[in-house]
Amino acid sequence: MHRSNPWVEIFKSQENAIARLICFPFAGGSVQAFREWHDYLPRSIELCAVQLPGREMRQRETPIANAADIVDAVLPALIPLMDRPFAVYGHSMGAIVAYELARRLQQEGHPAPECLIVSGRVAPQRPLTRAPINHLPHEEFIEGLRQLDGTPAAVLNDSELMSLIEPMLRADLAVHEDYKYQHEPRLQCDILAFGGLCDPEAGRDDVAAWRDATDGLFGLQMMPGGHFFIRSAQALFLRALSIELRKMMARSAVQERCAS
Repeated sequence: MHRSNPWVEIFKSQENAIARLICFPFAGGSVQAFREWHDYLPRSIELCAVQLPGREMRQRETPIANAADIVDAVLPALIPLMDRPFAVYGHSMGAIVAYELARRLQQEGHPAPECLIVSGRVAPQRPLTRAPINHLPHEEFIEGLRQLDGTPAAVLNDSELMSLIEPMLRADLAVHEDYKYQHEPRLQCDILAFGGLCDPEAGRDDVAAWRDATDGLFGLQMMPGGHFFIRSAQALFLRALSIELRKMMARSAVQERCAS
């Protein structure tokens, strides 16, 4: 990660990249969640991952507990990456941050993503399908994390480590669980939504409801697995994502030729 830009890590920087994919992590995640993706994605796409405060090299920074505040903070670091076609991706918590970023770009007249790609989250206008846990007392919070099955048991059982990362986990889950949808004009960019066939948090209908968030094209793909199908079915998911990114680049090239 460049010291001048603590917000973004670019994996294998490509000056001649045709497009970029900007990724936001799930709750508790970091840029490391995307490190292997470069080997699966089209070589013409530059992979960029957002590193939020409160983790890894940014461990000492205060985590941010609101999606709009994250967008406020990260936007200046992302604008320079929008000099060519790009897509924005997020899983679960990251999906709602990616959505709010796309909204902000549209509101303020910045370059818009070719596509907003989301996975593992109910549509923003729908309530979550489970009770929030980010406000619970410590022991109940740990048990809630255990039931969500996204944090390794070895981490949950390490009291010293948990004391370091609990504030970050609570903030991330607050972004996800306390999100309040505000009615605004629908996005004009395309949306591609992925869901897990066995995800208890985001069933097919809830993921399909993302179609109501855009006036652009909408696509839905369901993958085998639960909430973290992006890990358990990573190769399958990334192959599907790569196909869609190639389609996106082809559409963008056609539009550019028509405009010239």
